[in-house]
Amino acid sequence: MTDRYPTVAETTESARRLLAQFPGAGRLRRIGTSRGGRPLRMLSVGHGPRHVLVVARPHPDEPVGSATALALAEQVARGDGPSAATDPAAVTWDFVLCLDPDGAALSEGIEAATAGPDRTLERYYRAAFRPVAAEQPEWAPIEGRQLPESRALFDVIDELRPFLQCSLHNVDAGGSWVQLTRGLPGLAGPFQASADDVGIPVQHGTFDALYWENPSPGIHVLPPPDSAARLAAGSENIGLSTWCAPARYGGVTAIVEVPLWATDMADDPAPHPAAGHVLRDLSALVREGGRQVTAVLDKARGFLPPPEDSAPRRVLEWMAGGLYDLVADSWTPLARQAADRSRPLTTAEVCPLDVVARRQPLRAAGLLLRLLEAADDPAAPALHDELAGLFTTWCTDFAHALRLRPVPVPHQVEHQRRTVVAAAESALATAG
Repeated sequence: MTDRYPTVAETTESARRLLAQFPGAGRLRRIGTSRGGRPLRMLSVGHGPRHVLVVARPHPDEPVGSATALALAEQVARGDGPSAATDPAAVTWDFVLCLDPDGAALSEGIEAATAGPDRTLERYYRAAFRPVAAEQPEWAPIEGRQLPESRALFDVIDELRPFLQCSLHNVDAGGSWVQLTRGLPGLAGPFQASADDVGIPVQHGTFDALYWENPSPGIHVLPPPDSAARLAAGSENIGLSTWCAPARYGGVTAIVEVPLWATDMADDPAPHPAAGHVLRDLSALVREGGRQVTAVLDKARGFLPPPEDSAPRRVLEWMAGGLYDLVADSWTPLARQAADRSRPLTTAEVCPLDVVARRQPLRAAGLLLRLLEAADDPAAPALHDELAGLFTTWCTDFAHALRLRPVPVPHQVEHQRRTVVAAAESALATAG
């Protein structure tokens, strides 16, 4: 495997080649159409009565999933490994090759930007696009929207009734972790062993699951529906998401995260020497970075494409409309915990908050720089230069503060592949 992710087109072509190489192993079909008219394709390998559903690229700025899906599909088609979960006569594996092809088109070039050992944060955030929450297919139902991509995934879940759904994600920086909609007791050991083997730290604590149950390092389990413990903010209706849909058939979902860049702080269990002070600084960092991006946006609004015609512009307005404050405010309980000497925060628990505080302004700045580059207004170049200086400084500070190192693409894929197989083995062992 090369140190590069496949594009959507390359993924589809690789799926076709796989079926040609292993005649009768499976099929490739269209399961729906995106808002922009792009096909949603699913590769199925195996002929077993039970199903594992694997969802690649639910976020367009997280490209690892397509490579992992292809690696898993080839493993099943070849009949590699003694696992009952990967026996094509017992289990059919269904791979949604890209859940958000419209978003992937707006992240065009991210595969090249994240290729090789010399990739940089600047190249990544310049190419990355992540839609507003209400336009993310897995999350949109929580926001009260039923996108065609979401509907297609719900329909597949209702058709296949998978005992396991795996959603494949990258985190830009940090370590690896798994979020589960129900506990899988057999997953923790293989997950940790895989991470150790490929040299990826396990993320001890994560912003995405701040208040979820945490039965073992890097494993987070969704609390019961009547629990007040949820994500950091905005997840009161998480039961409406595509993640929770397999539960109606007794299935479980695993959201598997692997980092583009790793930091050893992600699994440092030592008490942080100044967690309360750092949390206050990080809250100020995300607010101030957001304010600076918004100040440039304010000057450019008159000549940028309107939000109804531009998905990147909608993201910028969404972030400027209170997202930076929402992120910072969600850490208030942790600040109180940091002041409690009986349960001090560890370096590992502070690490993901540091990542989030730095990446929020960078995501917005990268999008705004792209819009300014495309603008023909005479004010655009000066605003671009103003923001580019901040952008470069923020990327440099990010890399230095967390001592980031790039994770080779093959290591990301191998760890994610092993984790999905381990989740399937555990889910199959506990399935009714």
